[in-house]
Amino acid sequence: MPFTLLDTDTNFKNQLNDWGRQGIPFIFIVDYAKTKPQAWKISDIDPGQIAYNFNGFTNQITNKERHISGDFSFTKEPISFEKYRKRFQIVLNHLKAGNSFLVNLSVPTPIHTNLGLDEIFQRASAPYRLRFRDEWVCFSPEIFITISGKDIASFPMKGTIDASLTDAARTILNDPKEAAEHATIVDLIRNDLSMVCEQVWVERYRYLERIHTHQKTLLQVSSKIRGTLSASYLDRLGDLLWELLPAGSITGAPKPRTLDIIAEAEAYDRGYYTGIMGYFDGQRMESAVMIRFIEKQDSGMIFKSGGGITARSTAENEYQEIIDKVYLPFQNHESNPS
Repeated sequence: MPFTLLDTDTNFKNQLNDWGRQGIPFIFIVDYAKTKPQAWKISDIDPGQIAYNFNGFTNQITNKERHISGDFSFTKEPISFEKYRKRFQIVLNHLKAGNSFLVNLSVPTPIHTNLGLDEIFQRASAPYRLRFRDEWVCFSPEIFITISGKDIASFPMKGTIDASLTDAARTILNDPKEAAEHATIVDLIRNDLSMVCEQVWVERYRYLERIHTHQKTLLQVSSKIRGTLSASYLDRLGDLLWELLPAGSITGAPKPRTLDIIAEAEAYDRGYYTGIMGYFDGQRMESAVMIRFIEKQDSGMIFKSGGGITARSTAENEYQEIIDKVYLPFQNHESNPS
């Protein structure tokens, strides 16, 4: 299978434009910095190198028993609160100075598990999953965009709470900080879609979804934004996709200035984490934001997670959120988490 890197300015967009025009099925990944985009025809993919399951569109034999296929160990070593607070404060200073309204701050967390990347991929219950060689695995609950006919939709996720907390649904929906953060992202995504659509509207605002982990169940707040594309959008599928990146839900607003703030505060390479992955089957496209992401490094496995920061955020709550998001999306397992 060819793993030729596609040039960010021309080759990637032109290749997707060409395949879209011809109705050739393909999958693609784009890293957060948009420097290492890759795409492959479905017919060229080696399932041993790239394993994917995008909402049922897959090159793997479905393992119906993966949710009950044995116990496992999983521990995490979160960054210290003091180290996190220093990064948080950089973001907060920019927010108070009016340089941004919302910044998505992420951190890497070392993890230890007796599972390999392919085992995690096979057992995960997330709707969008991809394992890239033996380098990283992503099991994302967040849709980036879907396209069917001339209809395009995006489903930004902002706001997470432990479902076991007393009155959790009411708490997350009535939290002023969470409401402001979600409204900012919905407005940003609506503006992003307006760059490629003939018309855009918010179809469903702030609804709750349940996400099951090996430790607990989380409530996640989402919205649905829809738009209408021109009749000739398949001729510019690559350009359309590129125009919307990086995803607003994992950056912030306004996007250009916020990217600089993220680089200053995080001081590490996100890589493919918070990029996008997806497929085109010849007619329909689905894609996901690459959150819930485990990467193999020389020092061991790293789980990258983050959350949105506003001027109303507290370091303690945001710190707990990035820890809660370090999980394996397994159900009906016996585990030894910590």
